[in-house]
Amino acid sequence: MSTAESIDLAAATEHLQRTGQVQLVADWANSRAHSLHLAEGLSAEDQQVQSMPDASPTKWHLAHTTWFYETFILKPFAADYQAFDSGYGYLFNSYYEAAGARHPRPQRGLLTRPTLAQVHAYRDHVDRTLAALIGGAGVHPEVLRRVRLGINHEQQHQELMLSDIQHAFSLNPLKPAYQSRWPGPPARREPPQWRRLTAGMAEIGHHGVQFAFDNESPRHPVLIGEVEIASALVSERDWLTFIEAGGYRDPQWWMADGWAQVQKEGWEAPLYWQQRERQWRVFDLSGERELIAERPVAHVSWYEADAYARWSNARLPTEQEWECAASEPALSEQLEQLQTALWQWTSSAYAAYPGFRPSPGALGEYNGKFMCNQFVLRGGAHATPANHTRVSYRNFYYPHQRWQFAGVRLARDAQNRGD
Repeated sequence: MSTAESIDLAAATEHLQRTGQVQLVADWANSRAHSLHLAEGLSAEDQQVQSMPDASPTKWHLAHTTWFYETFILKPFAADYQAFDSGYGYLFNSYYEAAGARHPRPQRGLLTRPTLAQVHAYRDHVDRTLAALIGGAGVHPEVLRRVRLGINHEQQHQELMLSDIQHAFSLNPLKPAYQSRWPGPPARREPPQWRRLTAGMAEIGHHGVQFAFDNESPRHPVLIGEVEIASALVSERDWLTFIEAGGYRDPQWWMADGWAQVQKEGWEAPLYWQQRERQWRVFDLSGERELIAERPVAHVSWYEADAYARWSNARLPTEQEWECAASEPALSEQLEQLQTALWQWTSSAYAAYPGFRPSPGALGEYNGKFMCNQFVLRGGAHATPANHTRVSYRNFYYPHQRWQFAGVRLARDAQNRGD
């Protein structure tokens, strides 16, 4: 290779690296702006409230996503960085044991100080320093990797901001709307049909150079049997039939823990469904509304999803089946509401893939330590930020939790179908 060719190759490599850095900075800036956009219509009082221990105030989300950048990028990599407030590390740490002690999660709503204005000032302080760090030449590659992680972390909290404020507003007798024209998840175009997966050996898990969380790797082989998957999600009309058939009163459809939860909590319908004058009403981000027949039922727990599947003479897909269906080009084109409607419960316990090893240090706590007693959801929701999900994405929640944007897609073993 000639000297001229070497110089051209070096220049091209530098250009590609610089282009990627510019795009990363733009993605970061857009993500930071989007969090503030989601909170624009909320009052300071709205952003203070915490409606239950699982939820967090909007103000806390805005501060915590800022703490993430300050803790994992600025403090270790920015020379002479001065923390905005030394007490914020305690207030806005979430679950990172290696990062130090933290304020109790159920008491986040009690943090009237710092004020919302101070949280905004905190964001400005961190953003100015971080923009200068990542916008210049010679940035450490680990900084850029952590910025990409921070963007995806903040996107997760953007969805949580919506689910948490919906829960808080649902408890207000005035039933306020977050946005009166919030579109909600798309309705299905036609009744669901059974679609056959290709049986045999396949591979699942992340591959390629694009961002993915560590729990999506390593890629590994799986065996897919004779399985069919529903082309669309279970609808509100479908679920009403389940209710009217006594689904919440008949223990034969429920796992023992699920039936105990039904009895303990008095469940009669999905979260945010309420009967008024013998008519079911649903509360969502647009306020209270009538049922929409073909819109997918939302805010159901794994227990409810599993019970509905049993009642339907079907089952929930495994996460391996879901990913293979979504990855198969000809089949995925036949599946509605795949990643833009609701997260979809699977029958798979949230566990490590073969060969998984969490990263060392506090960032290694991001996913790995939660691989116990939870179930995997796949897909994505209408409240999920654009470009956040992919077919290998693994969301996870406890089986009793209902406040997230979760729905149901059915599967069945083809050789045992009840036609």
